Amino acid sequence: MSEPTDNMKDDSRRQEAAVQIPLADLIKIRRAKVAEMRKAGIDPYPYRYERTHLVSEVLGAFEDLAEKETVIRLAGRIMLKRKMGKSFFADIRDSSGRIQVYVKLDNVGQEQFGLFNTLDLGDIIGCEGSLFVTRTGERTLKATSFEILAKSLHPLPDKHAGLVDVEMRYRRRYADLAIDPEVREVFRKRTEIIRHVRDFLNDKGFMEVETPILQPIYGGASAQPFVTRHNKLDMNMYLRIADELYLKRLIIGGYDKVWEFCKDFRNEGLSRLHNPEFSMVELYWAYADYRDMAALYEEMLRAVVHRMFGTYKITYGGHEIDFEPKFRWVSMLDSIKEKTGIDFSKLSFEEASEAADKFGIEAEDLINWGKVVEAVWEVTVEESLIQPTFIADFPVEISPLAKKHREKEGLTERFELFIAGLELGNAFSELNDPIDQLQRFLQQGKALEAGDEEAQPLDDDFVTALSYGMPPTAGLGFGVDRLVMLLTNQHSIRDVLLFPQMKDLKDGSVPVSRILSQIIDEEE
Repeated sequence: MSEPTDNMKDDSRRQEAAVQIPLADLIKIRRAKVAEMRKAGIDPYPYRYERTHLVSEVLGAFEDLAEKETVIRLAGRIMLKRKMGKSFFADIRDSSGRIQVYVKLDNVGQEQFGLFNTLDLGDIIGCEGSLFVTRTGERTLKATSFEILAKSLHPLPDKHAGLVDVEMRYRRRYADLAIDPEVREVFRKRTEIIRHVRDFLNDKGFMEVETPILQPIYGGASAQPFVTRHNKLDMNMYLRIADELYLKRLIIGGYDKVWEFCKDFRNEGLSRLHNPEFSMVELYWAYADYRDMAALYEEMLRAVVHRMFGTYKITYGGHEIDFEPKFRWVSMLDSIKEKTGIDFSKLSFEEASEAADKFGIEAEDLINWGKVVEAVWEVTVEESLIQPTFIADFPVEISPLAKKHREKEGLTERFELFIAGLELGNAFSELNDPIDQLQRFLQQGKALEAGDEEAQPLDDDFVTALSYGMPPTAGLGFGVDRLVMLLTNQHSIRDVLLFPQMKDLKDGSVPVSRILSQIIDEEE
């Protein structure tokens, strides 16, 4: 292998600091380095590299590995590089952490030293050497050799400013992850949270199942679906908005406890709490009711928080949330009365609509008493719920799949959990009377005809399934993304989704693919 030519030799620090240089020119410079490497017999994109350790493993056993002069082979991305005479110090990062690498001319030879001089921030390399501690106390790998594993053509975002454009952070999550350890930590915690939820439910005897994402009839929630077309069957199909109706079919089929980690899709707007594609956990428990489910959910959240943090207290925004005390339980109507002094249980639809007007709520889209109560509650109560609180006993009109309350007329056995103003779960004593269910579906059909685009259509097969007999059952669904938001102190759903849905980018910028195509055309 010949020594790299002078054309390859360039100070990466100067390039990365040259923010005025157009992106196309920076990519062209790096592309030229690829050509020079290949000319020198160096493959800038080799097939594999055999590592002996992750960075975290090296740092965790550093003293022992250094004392034994163990040969270490690490691989990672160059995040920092500085030249000091006939040596370089560089920081490389792998999936587990970051470590300093010392590359000295006398240790690696002129050929490799010259190659290292050409490397840029963002390049991925493999390094072999031994460990030592610098005079400043920095734990360091002293390289005896290294290999280029992937030449980076696109410069990393500035390591100090990061991706200042929030929208670009979400569009180019890969770049965001590459430079920001705090962002990577959020998604590591997301994985850990899901694992703890899964372990808890499995330990409680719930069987994890999979149900269809593509469905002939959408249902199980109040939302607009995404519609697609099955060409061979010549019929419309829908991306599921919830798992509920299929999971209940499994309860009818004889399973006592089932749950699913699922992707659901709702054709709704984007906001800090909403993404058209999101993650849910739904579970169904035969021979239990909504009170039993509330106790289980409370136990699960308390366990997950403690397993994550070793305490029952977390901070979200400016609030300390305490999961240790028993969660508060209050009916929707009582919570409104506490805030407004108005007892909506004593009001007719017309009277409730007049009362709603006092809170700036336009009643023209509120087609029944239950819709009015829900709207007033959202305005007067929701944001005030900081500590874990079960809001219970919802109106029948907004709960088409829940059993009627055994004691309270016009209400259902349903709860939602709220923490720090976030809705974190929806549960019912599930409706299992097929006649009652059919009537609810027919009422929903009228609402659909009246303009309620989120009303649920009649599902004939589900009514048929219920007619076989479903035991008393409690069901719960909660948003995984919102739970992750709460436990990682993030305030937008896009900060806990690796690749959130984004609007089309129409800023006139030139795609990197076009820049590369132009470079290829010029080379040819």
